[in-house]
Amino acid sequence: MATLTIRLRDDKHNRLNELAQAKGISVNKLIEQLSTIALAEFDTHTRFKAIAANGNPQEGLRILAKLDALTE
Repeated sequence: MATLTIRLRDDKHNRLNELAQAKGISVNKLIEQLSTIALAEFDTHTRFKAIAANGNPQEGLRILAKLDALTE
């Protein structure tokens, strides 16, 4: 397991701490969950870009637009 040190403004750190408390988890667990979500979005986007490049680009882009709309 790796250790990650990040620098955040105090107000952002305080808000993340409040969010973690509201969820009943640690800030560390919150960051782990958020990074999992970000990586899943990245992997999905990358996968569908590859599908679009190897198949019907318009269909792949349509699917990506639909996924992007769901995450906004």
